[in-house]
Amino acid sequence: MVAAGLPDFGPVQHNVSVNATRGVTRGMHAEPWDKLVSVATGRVYAAWVDLRAGDSFGVVVTHEIGPGEAVFVPRGVANGFQVLEDATAYSYLVNDHWSAEATYLEVDAADPALGIGWPVPLDDPAVEMSAKDRANPALADVSPFPGPRVLVIGRGQVGTAVTRLLGCDSVDRPELDLGDPASVAALDLSGYDVVVNAAAYTAVDAAEDDRQTAWAVNATGPALLAAAAREHGFTLVHFSSDYVYDGTREEHREDEPLSPLGVYGQSKAAGDLAVAGAPRHYLLRTSWVVGHGANFVRTMLRLARDGVSPSVVDDQVGRLSFADELARATAHLLQAGAAYGTYQVSNAGEARSWCDYARMVFAAAGRPAGDVSAVSTEEYAAGRSLSPRPAHSVLSLEKIRATGFEPVDADEALAAYLAAELG
Repeated sequence: MVAAGLPDFGPVQHNVSVNATRGVTRGMHAEPWDKLVSVATGRVYAAWVDLRAGDSFGVVVTHEIGPGEAVFVPRGVANGFQVLEDATAYSYLVNDHWSAEATYLEVDAADPALGIGWPVPLDDPAVEMSAKDRANPALADVSPFPGPRVLVIGRGQVGTAVTRLLGCDSVDRPELDLGDPASVAALDLSGYDVVVNAAAYTAVDAAEDDRQTAWAVNATGPALLAAAAREHGFTLVHFSSDYVYDGTREEHREDEPLSPLGVYGQSKAAGDLAVAGAPRHYLLRTSWVVGHGANFVRTMLRLARDGVSPSVVDDQVGRLSFADELARATAHLLQAGAAYGTYQVSNAGEARSWCDYARMVFAAAGRPAGDVSAVSTEEYAAGRSLSPRPAHSVLSLEKIRATGFEPVDADEALAAYLAAELG
């Protein structure tokens, strides 16, 4: 399945429906789990109706299935079949256990709006169909299947943007201490389809002296969430950092060996390794985040307004990553059903130094760009207790582009952000 581009959906239960005679018809039912349907003996005419919200709602697909074939049916797609041969054994694997409390949707298999061409007409006396299935509602009376239930952990720049875009639940301190196993264990994650971990210890310099807290939040927390993902079967989305690289390469690809320089980067790299153990995960590495809270761009705007002429390093090169862009990439990967794994995400366009971006902010604020002085990292660090930074933070965007996602140019995104900030 994985080689064919389908998910490793993790079946937990195998069901077999044994049907004695031709004409037996079952459906149409949509349950909150995925199915892999096949036929052990005999043949069936199978039909599916997409009941998920979106442009595909109501789309019908039919196919005759015999031994040697299987069809993957995502949750929210109504499934039905008609037996074409006596003694047909219809098999289906599911990735959740049957529950009477689960949310089901059903639709009338005979609804003319579906146009399903059942080989044996449903009004034929040979058709055996339950009274319950015959009483299913018409498509026009069916509300779309509820989308996946999503929880966002963290209400910082990225967490806020993801929560706003997806319209989902969110938790933050003091509701959850990600570094405390007891706190994570007390959080009921069993009802969620997706958990997005946007929480992190991001005080890069403070991490050098506060190692235990940095490792608890950035490494232990993700490991606990990965274990919960294995237990409950949800998809884990986790955000990481360019600091997992040492910056010696001018552009970083997802398969570059991890080589963090400081405690912050080391703890994030450990978190990456833990998340990779979750069966369904999207690990998004990003750089130079800008969102609703305190960030570099807002700091430069404040300095420009206050008449300060700062010195900013010009030998660290990367691209800005706006929180809204990271949220958009998250939604894309989830909705597109992209292959699980690691993706690097930032805004696109020309790579620039911190000094370049600072001068762009000053110019937008009406200050001369030359009021920002360029200094080397070594000069800036003199007399300061700073964690080492990667000199090159440019992330390759080739892999996420291959999924159909096109990042917005960083300069364009910065101009829009500044326009909103400056009113």
